[in-house]
Amino acid sequence: MTAEQFTELTTERLRLRQWHADDLEVWAAMNADPQVREFWPDLLTRDQAAAGMEYFRGELAQRGWGWWAVEVAATGEFIGMAGLDPVDEEAPVSGIEAGWRLARSAWGRGYATEAARAVLAYGFQTLRLPEILAIAVAGNERSRALMHRLGMTHDPAEDFEDLTMPPGPLRHSVVYRIAAAAFPVNEP
Repeated sequence: MTAEQFTELTTERLRLRQWHADDLEVWAAMNADPQVREFWPDLLTRDQAAAGMEYFRGELAQRGWGWWAVEVAATGEFIGMAGLDPVDEEAPVSGIEAGWRLARSAWGRGYATEAARAVLAYGFQTLRLPEILAIAVAGNERSRALMHRLGMTHDPAEDFEDLTMPPGPLRHSVVYRIAAAAFPVNEP
């Protein structure tokens, strides 16, 4: 898929789109927020956030899918990201991973669930993936609750120690999966 075939996803309230230069200020602030980055080993500088954003932009342009920027459709407000990406090579599991990260101001409104459902629908209906997984730090109860809401199931036998993380509670990762057949087709 080329940039000309790039896909935007829309839901009742959200638009998942290519990254824009003016997303950087909110993206950088999100990644400098200790609550947003609670389950990451460090905060990101503005330059690191900018580099990440450019990487996501390039992946979307190259593949047509990846980590989309998420905005509120009614206002155009950028609120974070959601998407699909191949699991990092360092992980002891493989497949296509779903993920999300929203600004704290967007928490508690159902946006993450709505964006994640759109991402799963795209993965199953357009990419024809047989299953999608999600990985979280074991203590990340908000993400784990979202994985449950999405119909994903956790198999403790797949949990692993993420050696890319510093020693401590951020290392223990849990894996959730959902098969295409288990995903409700009528939900965006």
